[in-house]
Amino acid sequence: GFEMYRVSRCNFNSSELQDIEYIKSYYFRKVEFTRFDSSLGKYVGYTEYGVRNAEAWNNDPAILASDRARKETYCLHNIGNW
Repeated sequence: GFEMYRVSRCNFNSSELQDIEYIKSYYFRKVEFTRFDSSLGKYVGYTEYGVRNAEAWNNDPAILASDRARKETYCLHNIGNW
């Protein structure tokens, strides 16, 4: 069968918001095809399919706003747990 999955992670250099990076990666058969990186503030595609996804998601202001907010709502909010 095929295996597609998504991984969300936070990279911390300190507990300050400007030092936190939120990354959401999409994989198919262990190959990353699309990634959102809060440092860039947009999606990047690594395969032909991933580039098409990135273009579509980068042109949707609601998707970008939601993912850009996750650095604060997901990472910063849970920093005490990690």
